[in-house]
Amino acid sequence: MLQIDNLHAEIDGKPILKGLSLTVNAGEVHAIMGPNGAGKSTLGYVLGGRDAYEVTDGSVSFDGEDLLEMDAHERAAAGLFLGFQYPVEIPGVSNLQFLREALNSQRRARGQEPLSGGDFLKLARAQASALGMDAEMLKRPVNVGFSGGEKKRNEMVQMGILDPRLAVLDETDSGLDIDALRIVGDGINRIMRAPDKAVVLITHYQRLLDYVRPDFVHVLADGRIVRSGGAELAADLEREGYGAIAA
Repeated sequence: MLQIDNLHAEIDGKPILKGLSLTVNAGEVHAIMGPNGAGKSTLGYVLGGRDAYEVTDGSVSFDGEDLLEMDAHERAAAGLFLGFQYPVEIPGVSNLQFLREALNSQRRARGQEPLSGGDFLKLARAQASALGMDAEMLKRPVNVGFSGGEKKRNEMVQMGILDPRLAVLDETDSGLDIDALRIVGDGINRIMRAPDKAVVLITHYQRLLDYVRPDFVHVLADGRIVRSGGAELAADLEREGYGAIAA
């Protein structure tokens, strides 16, 4: 589904990714772990098509298409979802308004009919209920006044509504308490654990992986994957630290 080969990327002339290669097949969950500054978030931004990050070498294909040739909205319409470490606030735009427009834009790009207001509202309420989020929060401006945990839960509601094929989740566990961590983990499994979907889960810690068990764990250091293994590698990292494992 996702094929990354020898990816190099920089921001403001500073190289961040230095030859990263990764293969993600449908049905798989890959955890990307590593110390601060390793390039984990940069990988997410480059895949999502964020401005300011320049790819200087390498290739990325998504379902056989050249991902790097697509604009950010085309990547989303193709089925890629990027979950942010710090979800942005959008004052003046309600969750419902934002999500309906995002979903129907993607449906139109795929040649599908847009959802009616009634059908969309039914879908949004079902996804909010599944994440334990008060449906009244859907009427509020996107993430404005939300706690850190509410923002992450709202992001899972967004993912459930958009129903992507590939989710790249950047430190989704950041700022979550124990209960919220379990709810968000259950949400990732419910929405994304399917034979035709895949997840790239970027995290510092093993704790989220107690709920979302990865098929593969990769250690990212200085812009490259320096070690890969199964779920047991995350436990080794938690016990021994990045310095010992990545050396």
